[in-house]
Amino acid sequence: MQRVTPAGAVRHPGTEGVVPVAGPRLFDPVLVGNREADGWAAYYRHEWPRFLVAAVGMVSAGFGMDRRRTLAGAWYVLRANQLWSPYPDNQPDGARAYMRLFYALVANHDGLRLDPARAARLEVEWWRIHRERQHDDTVSRDSLVDALVELYGYVYTADPAAIRPAAEHRVNAMDLSDRWVAAGRDRAHPLLAAERRALVASYAALRRVVEHVP
Repeated sequence: MQRVTPAGAVRHPGTEGVVPVAGPRLFDPVLVGNREADGWAAYYRHEWPRFLVAAVGMVSAGFGMDRRRTLAGAWYVLRANQLWSPYPDNQPDGARAYMRLFYALVANHDGLRLDPARAARLEVEWWRIHRERQHDDTVSRDSLVDALVELYGYVYTADPAAIRPAAEHRVNAMDLSDRWVAAGRDRAHPLLAAERRALVASYAALRRVVEHVP
């Protein structure tokens, strides 16, 4: 059973033994999951200053970079999401360009070896599939899970089968988020708390795998 702090942040039972050390393989899943939940809520409410605050927290907790790179990375994530947000006339090329800048910051950082352009393509690809699934019931859940597995496998050089549970939890969070949006985007709605729990569970599952990748 998950616990909720007075501030509304979720702690997952699978994280009690996890030492919260910032870094791309030693991130705190509770911090990352809660900050991503904050960011998703702000994104769908078009509260861009709040989104930026959440992005700073998510990048800081998830990658453990210095302050300058953390702030720059959060800005790139904000701009990518702002360009992606409009429907149907968004700017996927612009979103990929900003995510390429983001991944260039984390490339070669503390054990991550990646091509920023490829990582950005994989990132925005799951955005694309999720959006298609929001508007087309024939788009399968598995296609979205597969896209996340491909991203995680590339960024963290992790075994696809091992990281699939993390992707499954994150898609659960997306489904809850979509239901929350359809229900009116009220921050007090219980679906938002359920989404938060799913994201923390996702990052707890991801860390259990990637912290052991050489």
